[in-house]
Amino acid sequence: MTTDAASPAPPAGLRESKKQEARQLISDHATRLFLAQGFERTTIAEIAASARVAKRTVTNYFPRKEDLALDHQDAFIASLARTVTDRRAGESALTALRRAFSDAVAAGEPVVGFSGPDFARMIADSPTLSARLRDLHDLREAALADALAEATGVPRDDIAPRAAAALLGAVHRTLFQRIQELTLAGRDDARISSTVTAEADSAFGMLEPSLADYAAS
Repeated sequence: MTTDAASPAPPAGLRESKKQEARQLISDHATRLFLAQGFERTTIAEIAASARVAKRTVTNYFPRKEDLALDHQDAFIASLARTVTDRRAGESALTALRRAFSDAVAAGEPVVGFSGPDFARMIADSPTLSARLRDLHDLREAALADALAEATGVPRDDIAPRAAAALLGAVHRTLFQRIQELTLAGRDDARISSTVTAEADSAFGMLEPSLADYAAS
């Protein structure tokens, strides 16, 4: 039996769920191809064919090819700022970030650099992805500066939060690179965690004289 009435649109929650599923499917196929044949040599057309979607569908979800490989970049950019915003009562920004980093290392989280040797090699072998990763570190530092400005009640263009964010961001960037370096050297996650925990203690400790009480809640 047919009718001229239009079928009701699916609920908003279901539509969003389907979009997320489609996005994840495309990302998974892209990652598989990137790991198998390299980021630079993989085309959008190949990804679309593998995921059985149109090229335009791929670019609608991922405007840049790099977004397919670094598909958690929004969370990465916001991570340090969120830690400062959500810091515990009485915590300084340095204490909160130091604690959050230690927790992330213990959990082997990608946000601090744990990605596995294949993914780490893919990044290292791709000039495009390496450049994009540097951009993401810069964006994360800028977001941290904004959070520090809000936490201390100063304008966003004040030099203090920008300088503090540069120092804190540099430590996080260096430790991220260290984890990638150890991953590429063949160390397992447990050994990397042990090594970086000690090195992080030293690196963050260097900031104590200037930032120990900065932005305390």
